[in-house]
Amino acid sequence: MDWHKFAQQMSAMAHDLLMQPTVDSTLERITASASDLVEGCDAAGILLVGRRAQTLAPTRPLVTELDRLQSRLGEGPCFAAARHSRGERVYRIHDLTEQSSRWPRFVPHARKRGVGSMMGFLLYTDGEDLGALNFYSHRPGAFTDDSESAGVLLASHAAVALSTARTHAQMELAVATRHQIGEAMGILMGAHQYSEEEAFAALRRHSQHRNVKLRDVARHVCETGGLPDQARST
Repeated sequence: MDWHKFAQQMSAMAHDLLMQPTVDSTLERITASASDLVEGCDAAGILLVGRRAQTLAPTRPLVTELDRLQSRLGEGPCFAAARHSRGERVYRIHDLTEQSSRWPRFVPHARKRGVGSMMGFLLYTDGEDLGALNFYSHRPGAFTDDSESAGVLLASHAAVALSTARTHAQMELAVATRHQIGEAMGILMGAHQYSEEEAFAALRRHSQHRNVKLRDVARHVCETGGLPDQARST
């Protein structure tokens, strides 16, 4: 493997990731880079495992299909990587044409779908596991030690970029929410001669009593000109 060329490609990709405008575009750029940067890779995707498994930015429909299969069976290298089980961060099935004692139910299904080898890498930053970056090949034995090393490096960059993108998205939402709450307070102050404290207390009271997020109450006020009860009574 030409590591000098790889380093140049990684540098360009890292810069490109930070320029992506949304979390979705960041993820798509990450998985699209896999085929270029990881020797043997035919398809890639990111798997999140929370209340339910979710496939993000798959480069081929096969990725989503295999992730759903792993979720249904409760086993597989990518499913294990996303759950960070056994403290491991890298999983590789070198040859799916061979029997596997570790994932005995999943491997035969993957083999029938034309998958020859797979890898999964945990996406993590300090104190946070984000999911797993997964690679698929139609050829048995396609992923070498160099492929795994390249995958580790790509996953490290991907985790940082994903975490950064999510933080920016959360900050943008917080700013937008604060602006909307301020606008709603202004509407209530003008309509009812509330002070700032009284306007905010009214928003918070409706949020707590209705078990609705404060930003949703504020949006209602901005859209209708009043609090929910007041809007219905007018």
